Amino acid sequence: MTGFKRFTPLVQSLPASVPFVGPETSERASGTLFKARIGANENGFGFSPLVQKTIEDEAHLSWRYGDPESFDLKNAICDKLAVDFNNIVIGEGIDGLLGLAARMIVETNTPVVTSIGAYPTFNFHVAGFGGKLHAVPYKQDKEDLDALLDKVQETNAALVYFANPDNPMGTYWSREKVVDFAKNLPATTMLILDEAYVEMAPDAAVPAIDAFLEMPNVLRMRTFSKAYGLAGLRVGYAIGHPDTILMFDRVRNHFGMSRLSQKAAVAAISDDNWLEKVLNLISSSRQKITKIVATHGFTSIPSATNFVTIDCGRDGDYAREILKELMERGIFVRMPGVAPLDRCIRVSVGPDEEIDRFAAALNDIMSKQK
Repeated sequence: MTGFKRFTPLVQSLPASVPFVGPETSERASGTLFKARIGANENGFGFSPLVQKTIEDEAHLSWRYGDPESFDLKNAICDKLAVDFNNIVIGEGIDGLLGLAARMIVETNTPVVTSIGAYPTFNFHVAGFGGKLHAVPYKQDKEDLDALLDKVQETNAALVYFANPDNPMGTYWSREKVVDFAKNLPATTMLILDEAYVEMAPDAAVPAIDAFLEMPNVLRMRTFSKAYGLAGLRVGYAIGHPDTILMFDRVRNHFGMSRLSQKAAVAAISDDNWLEKVLNLISSSRQKITKIVATHGFTSIPSATNFVTIDCGRDGDYAREILKELMERGIFVRMPGVAPLDRCIRVSVGPDEEIDRFAAALNDIMSKQK
């Protein structure tokens, strides 16, 4: 029996893969549940009580489609950020918006620039539309802005991606450096500035909200998955010039945002007290993880995110062995996928009981190495 014959050559050429192996996949493979889920940069501290109440109050209306304009949510974001309604587009998390951006810009062999080891879902979308990726290495555990700019100019790239703060390393560039980078790009190159961790970042890392609003070639992408704790509801948004934002309406899934997701996100963004509490918990958990790993001689890379990247001090094989041992003890963590970043493992912050389980597992692993 043969398969369907009219899949595109591009689709047939791609591997059947996903950028990340989910914890559920690993649990099914092992037949056991993780004791600590601290690998996916989710917000283990949960969402606002206002979100909980909203979900309970609105769940019975989930038979309705969501508002295709996400009108109330867009207005809530606009009020929060002091931007105009036409500066915002809502999407199914940053991942969904990255896919739309690639669809709007990337064709077969379109040159696209990123960093080696940066967020792999971006690469996945670019490959899905036939783009040609050009990647530069990190420099001192940060994305190398000079090298990215050089590669853009060398390749005449239509699209360039970088995250600030960065995933997977947790480092960041100053707002001045980010603005300079954007302004030095050719007008024909679209910058995707991934700000998934912006709420956790210091003010010094975050350009003013109006820094790029007059630049049609800059899209800032943010999410409700991290600080607001709505990863399972898939809510993200992009900020940009109205002409650029309008292009999303030509390709987006207008009913992709569920009604419940929209309502929950409106509640989340309205609760500043809960956000402040969560940010304090994140900071405390980062400090706790840093102290735990320091007792074993590991170095924590200073983080502006909700995870800590830990330099294990040797090569990738050694870090992978530690990762494997942690997973076998029921601790779900991840690591950067390419050298030299793969000398590290990456641990998401979380409730004390989960971090304590991580500490106990790491102690057991390291005691057996002595």
